[in-house]
Amino acid sequence: MVMNPLVRAVLKALSDVSINVKKHYRMERILTRAAHPSLKLRYDMWDRKIVADGFSLPVRIFSPRQQRSREIILFFHGGGWVSGDIESYTGVCADLARNTGRRVLSVDYRLAPEYPFPCGLEDCYSAARELFLHGAASETAEGRIILMGDSAGGNLAAAVSLLAADRGEFRVARQILLYPLTYNDHTDNSPFHSVSENGRDFLLTAKKIQNYQELYIRNKTDLYSPYFAPLLSDHLEGQPKTLLITAEYDPLRDEGEAYGKKLRQYGNEVQIVRIRNALHGFFTFSSRLAQVRSCYRLINQFLEGVKGNER
Repeated sequence: MVMNPLVRAVLKALSDVSINVKKHYRMERILTRAAHPSLKLRYDMWDRKIVADGFSLPVRIFSPRQQRSREIILFFHGGGWVSGDIESYTGVCADLARNTGRRVLSVDYRLAPEYPFPCGLEDCYSAARELFLHGAASETAEGRIILMGDSAGGNLAAAVSLLAADRGEFRVARQILLYPLTYNDHTDNSPFHSVSENGRDFLLTAKKIQNYQELYIRNKTDLYSPYFAPLLSDHLEGQPKTLLITAEYDPLRDEGEAYGKKLRQYGNEVQIVRIRNALHGFFTFSSRLAQVRSCYRLINQFLEGVKGNER
């Protein structure tokens, strides 16, 4: 789909003046929170702590006013593992609870570069383990908990599912991955066309992705870990039933779709849908937008077990 030329020109201008995340990641955090005020009084929510391995992990629970299911969505926020938190994602998670009729538990995992890979991932895994083994104390807990994340949070959700399968402590039955990062190369050498096609003029640039990665990893060896880049995994048997949603104008589009296809090759049930005329991060935009409404329709179909149409 061809984007409106005026919109494209504005996006290009904004992309050209974006800050250097690697040098100014603290400013990136401030701007991210300022762009997404939480407006707490609008929502039914509670702050709690999960204590695991001697570390107290903040989580925020959102309850829909009209609950349609006892299922719980465990949500990992985006922000390149460097910015974003439960404050900046409060509105997103409240909308998620309201639109799905399910409780949402948002995890405030530790951020890089102060806490590099795999600190944030281990935080997310600890939250999942606590919820699966203790927080939803029921023989049906496995089927009641859905992992979900957007962007870097989608990467973390996929990695938690891989860790769960490898460690054998619990089993993830379903996951929702929104435009996840799944690969380790976003330079001009990337094998994915979307990096060159969408990596300069659509807000999230290939250079910004590289900066995020460099802040997240401890050393170059981490780039080849499947828990950093899930697409590198060759042990994908028994992964969750997956809804994988990508955005048309996103540099991460092709690698996300490639991960979904690779999951299928290993016998997993996967639905891959590309949202037309959408940018990376669109799920955090107003729920009135057509792309966000389409995303919620797909999410609810997935949660209710209805097979949606792939695009």
